[in-house]
Amino acid sequence: MQKAKFSSIKAVLFDLDGVLYVGKQPIAGAIEAVDAVRKAGYACRFVTNTSTLSLASLQHKLKALGFQVGTEEIFSAPQAALKYLQSQPNPVCRLLLADDVKQDFAHLPQSDSDANFIVVGDIGDAWTYQMLNEVFACLMRGAKLIAIHKNRFWQTENGLQMDIGAFITGLEYAANTQAMLIGKPSADFFNMVLADLNLQPQQVVMIGDDIDSDVGGAQAAGLPGILVRTGKYRQAYAESSGIQPDAIIDSVAGLPALLASAR
Repeated sequence: MQKAKFSSIKAVLFDLDGVLYVGKQPIAGAIEAVDAVRKAGYACRFVTNTSTLSLASLQHKLKALGFQVGTEEIFSAPQAALKYLQSQPNPVCRLLLADDVKQDFAHLPQSDSDANFIVVGDIGDAWTYQMLNEVFACLMRGAKLIAIHKNRFWQTENGLQMDIGAFITGLEYAANTQAMLIGKPSADFFNMVLADLNLQPQQVVMIGDDIDSDVGGAQAAGLPGILVRTGKYRQAYAESSGIQPDAIIDSVAGLPALLASAR
């Protein structure tokens, strides 16, 4: 543990799924931990690669679970993708996103066959060979592939499940292209949150259950990263990753004490 790295911290970035909750259940002590961090004077932001919920639905879920979080404090990968697309001159999109998330993109032009941007998120069982071939055809005509994230797997109430990373990699291979990665571990994603906080990387700490996207991504952007042993955390996988967290704690419930000890 490198406590010296936490002495100048002014803000905390919380991952959501696997850190604050799993499915419909809060992690034990998570609500109290967020409250304690706020009371200690730290700014809080809630950063997630979740691509099944719109911004409004994310805020509603957090509130229903007992977390008092404003929409302005939530930074989701779909919102980052939306911000990017809005900066483009004539975006025509094929949205491989959950219906709820599509609501946030409703004002953008869309096409299944003539898209110049393919946006891929979590669509559950909707994947078909026909869909993959339609997307492949667009990519071969020059469409840009945007990956909301590229996670390998995620923790559900029924255990680990395969995530969309394999589909992204397959499309990249088939079309001989490289996806633009929007969410964690993209440095652009972390920099967007830093800009909102108006803080330097060393003043902000990331806490997550994903050794690659959360901890590795944060560290690559200059932020210290804390790994929790909840959610998708698996000791063998973390140890084989080659990434060294700045601290490892059993759960987010231990964060207030860790930050207090570094002051």
